[in-house]
Amino acid sequence: MNQAPGNVISLLRSSFQKIFPMVDEEINYWRNRAEQIPDKELRSQAIASIDSKKFHCQGGGAYALLAGENAKTAVRFIVAYQTISDYLDNLCDRSTSLDPHDFRLLHLAMKDALNPDNKELKNYYRLRENQNDGGYLTELVGTCQQILEELDGYSTIIDQVWKLEGMYADLQVHKHVTVEERIPRLTSWYEEDKEKAPELSWYEYSAAAGSTIGIYCLVSYTLGGKMDSNISQIIYNGYFPFVQGLHILLDYYIDQQEDMVEGDLNFCHFYSDDQQMKERLIYFIKQSNKHVKQLPDRKFHELIVQGLVGLYLADEKLEQVRGSEEMCKALLKASGNTAKFINFTIKFYHKMENS
Repeated sequence: MNQAPGNVISLLRSSFQKIFPMVDEEINYWRNRAEQIPDKELRSQAIASIDSKKFHCQGGGAYALLAGENAKTAVRFIVAYQTISDYLDNLCDRSTSLDPHDFRLLHLAMKDALNPDNKELKNYYRLRENQNDGGYLTELVGTCQQILEELDGYSTIIDQVWKLEGMYADLQVHKHVTVEERIPRLTSWYEEDKEKAPELSWYEYSAAAGSTIGIYCLVSYTLGGKMDSNISQIIYNGYFPFVQGLHILLDYYIDQQEDMVEGDLNFCHFYSDDQQMKERLIYFIKQSNKHVKQLPDRKFHELIVQGLVGLYLADEKLEQVRGSEEMCKALLKASGNTAKFINFTIKFYHKMENS
């Protein structure tokens, strides 16, 4: 498949028939691997991160459609990298540790996964009590490294990939420390970096830093042999901050109730009220659509933006979010008929899966 899908029917057909089965195969491998982790706490966090966040891999997997004949390799990379991300997020969220050095060391795994030259094995758990994962995390890192090592043209995207990963790692460190430290750390980080996205608030910037989809887009395009340093920068500008910001704000929007129960930081809670949040999310939708117009395969990226809205607003967690019915209506209207169609299709898919 050399042509990225340009309409919603071909995108959904390709995703359901081609990509999701590949994603399932990779997830099953890593879930079996997670079940073999000797340490009980690490094992339970690894399994929980896979079981509760499978749709992250499915959503990210759509980018494999940009990789043409190398779609399977793209899926392998995306699932392995996303599994690292979700696992580490669980370890930091549900951890007894509140040590920023521990979080920084853990997230070095995400940087190493993008650096095929760095083969020196590290103990990413050195600063925490639970350590014996039976080689699970280093195998995930090694899988990503092996794919990137064999990737022609990786040097053309490495600057953008590392920039996106650097912001992601900074965010994960700052947002998981003690409750009193989180906001001061995040706001001063934003003050240092805000020239990257001056039109955003500190919590919107944090959201934009928290997405991995820009990395998946860059790697998949490179696997499809469609990359040069000029396109690499265009994709970076197309995805950061608005598409990535929209992605994570929607993710936080559906997690509001869960985060309140768990005491996790949720960036949607910093809007003054639902009205402001609705206006800003609509702003992110419009800006995302505007920025992806510059990209190659423009229609595909527009579908991704509409797909993000349709996918997240089909989540069952929304039943617990106050005022979600009105919010969903407004966001789907702002996104257009394609988002509504995707939303309906995903809800139907969930219903069939659960029946």
